[in-house]
Amino acid sequence: MRIIDHHIAGQAFAAGTRTSPVFDPNSGQVQAEVRLAGADLLEQAVAAARAAQPAWAATNPQRRARVMFRFKELVEARMDELAHVLSAEHGKVLADSRGDIQRGLEVIEFCCGIPHVLKGEYSHGAGPGIDIWAFRQPIGIGAGITPFNFPAMIPMWMAGVAIATGNAFILKPSERDPTLPHLLGDIFREAGLPTGIFGVVNGDKEMVDAIIAHPDIAAISFVGSSDVAEYIHAQGCARGKRVQAMGGAKNHAVVMPDADLDQVVRDLAGAAFGSAGERCMALPVVVPVGEATADALRAKLLPAIARLRIGTSTDPQADYGPVVTAAHKAKIESYIQMGVDEGAELVVDGRGFTLQGHEGGFFVGPTLFDHVTPAMQSYREEIFGPVLQIVRAADFEAALALPSQHQYGNGVAIFTRNGHAAREFAARVNVGMVGVNVPIPVPVAYHSFGGWKRSAFGDIGQHGMEGVQFWTKRKTVTGRWPDGGVGDAGSAFVIPTMG
Repeated sequence: MRIIDHHIAGQAFAAGTRTSPVFDPNSGQVQAEVRLAGADLLEQAVAAARAAQPAWAATNPQRRARVMFRFKELVEARMDELAHVLSAEHGKVLADSRGDIQRGLEVIEFCCGIPHVLKGEYSHGAGPGIDIWAFRQPIGIGAGITPFNFPAMIPMWMAGVAIATGNAFILKPSERDPTLPHLLGDIFREAGLPTGIFGVVNGDKEMVDAIIAHPDIAAISFVGSSDVAEYIHAQGCARGKRVQAMGGAKNHAVVMPDADLDQVVRDLAGAAFGSAGERCMALPVVVPVGEATADALRAKLLPAIARLRIGTSTDPQADYGPVVTAAHKAKIESYIQMGVDEGAELVVDGRGFTLQGHEGGFFVGPTLFDHVTPAMQSYREEIFGPVLQIVRAADFEAALALPSQHQYGNGVAIFTRNGHAAREFAARVNVGMVGVNVPIPVPVAYHSFGGWKRSAFGDIGQHGMEGVQFWTKRKTVTGRWPDGGVGDAGSAFVIPTMG
């Protein structure tokens, strides 16, 4: 049985008496065991980071950028290999795994421009003989706690900006699919990153609590469920740490009567069912405005759903593959039963789907509900599977209210040809990321990612300029060089002004 160890000081590190199984979602069989550790192992990773970080922070930013350039080149050269590793543990199809890696690399590309981003501010002559300048310095040691659904993208979102700005970074990946994050550590080392700047520690809640408690970890970035995000944010902030914690989602797609329904259906098929719905930016709720729109949309959705092909993660013809574990499959199917019990109309039932030759795999067929209401628990909570719910709205105001009043506020989309409706919706909807005829509105790398309400805890988003702000602290210097020497000025007993 393959054993997945930790990655500390540039090499594999065996520690921990407990293990957790890593499954092959296509077959249901255990393919590896990952060692789980806690505070003792974390201390060794922190010690390595503490020893290496000052010299890395003192390295000029263009040299740090060269490591990012080289890392990008190495990942691109190994794209197919890395995609196969990702798919083998997660279950998403290879094309989706390549997209996972590519979206991470886009943030690395942004980090290649870190010398420009860190230029700072300068005011000459802010007062008599006084200049003021401000610059950003690294916070020291940061930690990232990442989810199973994007084992490449989200670690690169966090680690890229943290490392490029001069910090050391310790990653705790999901124990469900940990191999790829360890390979990223090998690639960083090959790219020239100094030993100790990037470490990977495997664990569960014990490791999370150790990260929160460690006094030398200055900042924590998290992506996962909202309950855990809230816990990490509260506990981390109580200990004086900087915390960004991204939680769950229940993204809505509002479909206006004038929308191009053929395009809407194409977008929904990918956004609702792609990656088996295991995305925080998936579109699991569609809100057609008016009964005629709802009936027409449903009629077009049915054949599109029937055409979806579910296959193994290596099947090039598959639209999506299995979910990550048997437990997650059972959870998704329990939500489908919940929707039935609550009175929603089950139009397409994905339970009981099996793939010939892979009967033990964790497959869930596409599922469609109609006549879902806001009072239903299956609507209020995140399902995180290939389940699409139709919630009918009488008019624009009712459609606007649904995502605005939901507990989650990660992403939302509106489909319309009407510019005024789109502008009004984007301005008024109480959601952090909005798409106009764009089903998955994840910002590009030089903008920042982050939702509202229970989708995000903390005020600073990921990557882009907010990511730079999160992983650095600003220092402002006010300087004066008097002509006659420092001792010529008299004492001042009032607050200085620049007038």
